Amino acid sequence: MTTKARFENILAWFEANMPVAESELNYGNPFELLVAVMLSAQCTDKRVNMVTPTLFAAYPTPDALAQATSDEVFEYIKSVSYPRSKAEHLVQMAQRLVEYYGSQVPDNIDDLQTLSGVGRKTANVVCAVIWNQPTMAVDTHIFRISERLGLTTNSKNPLQTERQLVKYIPQEIIPKAHHWLLLHGRYVCQARKPKCEQCGLQSFCRYFLKK
Repeated sequence: MTTKARFENILAWFEANMPVAESELNYGNPFELLVAVMLSAQCTDKRVNMVTPTLFAAYPTPDALAQATSDEVFEYIKSVSYPRSKAEHLVQMAQRLVEYYGSQVPDNIDDLQTLSGVGRKTANVVCAVIWNQPTMAVDTHIFRISERLGLTTNSKNPLQTERQLVKYIPQEIIPKAHHWLLLHGRYVCQARKPKCEQCGLQSFCRYFLKK
């Protein structure tokens, strides 16, 4: 099977079987999504959704968060992973939003990455989810299952995975394809015990066919 055919078959399966694929993070505006994605690094969306309601109530805007101390923010997010560093990044991110971007979340990857604690993956998520831009955020799930499915070959890092994926995925569905792959990796093609018997992609999956 050619790489192009593999992509076409896998994307068609997702379109038929997962017509709705969205972020599982709870948010009400671009600022809240940015905060939630920053908190989700090496942490589950479920845990993030448990802490953000009170955090957003206390700091509903970049201006409010920019005036907080990292110690104050820490008290709201201490149950997530790496809360100390994330609290510092959140406050610094908000301060930069206020000072350089008029308290508005930038709508492009380059500007987003000037914010404290915001890397390429987080920037890609925000651009894809909020503005439906053709940006592919590669997390550990997508990195793993892209190789298993054969969508990537010998990818060494997330950037290589991103470039191989966007080469074959039509731009208009890249934001949705991100969630297809992420959710499939989260619930079916898991790291330690992939649920191959429950997977409808067996006939296209390089990992399954080599078992």
